Amino acid sequence: MCNNGVDTSGFKTNMEQYGETAALLRRWTHRSFHQAEWEGASGTMEKLRKAQDLLDDVRALYEEASELIDKELKDTLSSVKLV
Repeated sequence: MCNNGVDTSGFKTNMEQYGETAALLRRWTHRSFHQAEWEGASGTMEKLRKAQDLLDDVRALYEEASELIDKELKDTLSSVKLV
């Protein structure tokens, strides 16, 4: 945080990193889904498929939040005045 408002660049970077983390977790879940598939664990496969869908939703929400930061926080940009 800055004294004069929100550091929108840093805040947006945080949202993007959270989205990337969700994407990585989704890839790991996808791999686990295939492991369960190879073992014939249908119940586990079902839960992992649902988890993948939810992680897709999470990532999309972070992307939307990142896009909204520029629109909603543009008036809170901090600036440095050189003297």
